[in-house]
Amino acid sequence: MIKNIIWDFDGTLYDTYPAIAKAFEIALRELGKETPLDEIESLAKNSVGGCLGTLAEMHGLDVDALEQEFLKAYGNMTEADSPPYAHAKTICEYIVANGGKNVIITHRRKGGTEALLASHGLTDYFAGWYTHDDGFPRKPDPTVFHHALETYELVPEETISVGDRELDILAGQRAGLFSILFQGGPGDSIPDLVIEDFGALYRIILEQNQEQE
Repeated sequence: MIKNIIWDFDGTLYDTYPAIAKAFEIALRELGKETPLDEIESLAKNSVGGCLGTLAEMHGLDVDALEQEFLKAYGNMTEADSPPYAHAKTICEYIVANGGKNVIITHRRKGGTEALLASHGLTDYFAGWYTHDDGFPRKPDPTVFHHALETYELVPEETISVGDRELDILAGQRAGLFSILFQGGPGDSIPDLVIEDFGALYRIILEQNQEQE
């Protein structure tokens, strides 16, 4: 049965990339530069830190100056600019209602993670979360996944991981989990399953669990 889920945050649980890209666009404009929004979003989906470095190098900007403008612009974004994906809350509710646990593993900072969870009423659906501030090696290193499995007593055979990037898939699989790619791009990893929306995942979980009853 599928009892537990380890979630990535940005681009998986929450649709945050458009707001991140918009903040970079505003930051560049403040510094007299311009890059198409879709190009910025593509860079951000790969890595927010990498996006920062690439844009700074592309425009001959000081990285710290660009980062400060980005943080200022991103701080002005509202919670409505970064909504959870459709049906994600439904899945989280189902997992908890059936005695399972949801856990987040993200490279996002703790404060931003907790603020978005609280603003959309999702905090109580999660047993816990690991963020950049916890200091674990970054994905695709599986260390934090192993720690989550042990800390929250998650049985690997009853736990799946979901993420939108190759590093999420690699980390989950290296921890022995069935790993699902959500709306992700091409990569060298081979996900155990690829989904385009969480409605499909919800149906899969229901069907799988009914078969095991």
